[in-house]
Amino acid sequence: MKRIIMLLLVAAFITTGCAINIYKKNPKDKEKIEELSSEVERLAELREQEKKQFEDMKNELEKKLKGRVGLDLGERGLVITLANNILFDSGKAKIKKEAYPILDDITGVINDKAISKNIGVEGHTDNEPIKYSGWKSNRELSTARANNVYHYLVEKGRIDPARLMTIGYGEFRAVADNSTPEGRAKNRRVEIVILPQYPRKDIEDIEKEEETEEVIPVK
Repeated sequence: MKRIIMLLLVAAFITTGCAINIYKKNPKDKEKIEELSSEVERLAELREQEKKQFEDMKNELEKKLKGRVGLDLGERGLVITLANNILFDSGKAKIKKEAYPILDDITGVINDKAISKNIGVEGHTDNEPIKYSGWKSNRELSTARANNVYHYLVEKGRIDPARLMTIGYGEFRAVADNSTPEGRAKNRRVEIVILPQYPRKDIEDIEKEEETEEVIPVK
């Protein structure tokens, strides 16, 4: 009987050219699927806890900084946006002394509520060409500014440098229209990004693996 069924399946494959899906039924496969499902649930719970942690950080920063910086909580993590006129003089990368209290408040919250989180420091400019400041390009200027904020966080804020990364994007990550003065002002900024440990992508990757464990495509 089994031989007849196998012959019929082969005949169907030859005549139709269709793939046949054979479902895994052995105990090892079931155990693997259950492990993946359990891991998805664990990560989802940790992600929910982390979301609350980020919300607490955002609320604390709002109280301390009172609108002096931008705060956005999303898939990237908690993005703290500092306008360049707060941090730097035009065309310069040296941090102004007036910005020290703001950076001190930020590092205080990070050290209190995000001690295990990795942090990105991103420099951005508008698209106006460099003319008089001596920088070769906007990318160089944005990188120097990000690096100086990095050094402040490490040297003054005592944040572990292993948790920090820096990049300068120049004019290539605009958030506003560069054709207006107001738009260019918004684009000139440094972003301190507190990164999530449990991004949504990790859960999605495990869910995809779980799906592939359930079915083996045979062609």
